[in-house]
Amino acid sequence: MIRVVILGAGNVAKHLYSAFFHQKHIEIIQCYNRKNLQLHPDQKKETIIKDIRLLKDADIYVLAVSDDAIEKVSSIFPFKNKLVVHTSGSSPMGIINNKNKKGVFYPLQTFSKDKIVDFATIPICIEAENQIDLEILRKLASSLSNKVYTISSEQRSILHVSAVFVNNFTNYLFSIGSDICNEHRVPFEILHPLIQETAQKAIKMDPSNAQTGPAIRKDVNTIERHLEILTNTTQQNIYTTLTKAIQSKYGKEL
Repeated sequence: MIRVVILGAGNVAKHLYSAFFHQKHIEIIQCYNRKNLQLHPDQKKETIIKDIRLLKDADIYVLAVSDDAIEKVSSIFPFKNKLVVHTSGSSPMGIINNKNKKGVFYPLQTFSKDKIVDFATIPICIEAENQIDLEILRKLASSLSNKVYTISSEQRSILHVSAVFVNNFTNYLFSIGSDICNEHRVPFEILHPLIQETAQKAIKMDPSNAQTGPAIRKDVNTIERHLEILTNTTQQNIYTTLTKAIQSKYGKEL
């Protein structure tokens, strides 16, 4: 049995609680957050604390807090030599205060409040200062996911910036497409199959080999017509920047 304490009350904390809650070999003994919030409907209220000094003994303390709060919260732990891990994609393991053993338990996925995720398919990146702690984290991660990776802080930072491109930036582009459709009263749902096919191609083949569109074809007339349709300056700038970037990358092949 792995005894776990979760610190935080955001999306990651809530999803981790739900995932841990359904595992026979994991016991969530306590949750800490300053607002005394429940992370799960079945969570017992007596397991929630807002005074960090009341933390109980556990095998792993999971800091599912904002990146900026990791260093501060880890510095006020009321004990030493316990395994404390954060869930950040971009923060180095070393940001955790030195009085406790350090680790990382990073589920690489986008988490939304009301969207259920299947942890069995989510890659979990782990890191620890020593092999014993690494094996504890591997056991914890393997109880949730079939995809567990030992990843260094440097590698995790690379994954995180890549994730921003494939998720955050891509979703923003989806929102622009939605805005344009709504502005011109065209159903955005017509683009749904295209979105799905684009994602599937990125998985099944090298994205560099999947690139299509007027930019790579150097279809000047189409590009000019698109820019005339876009009345929003930000949208025009993004379109122009991405068009130039595509042409720059594939210029030698055209």
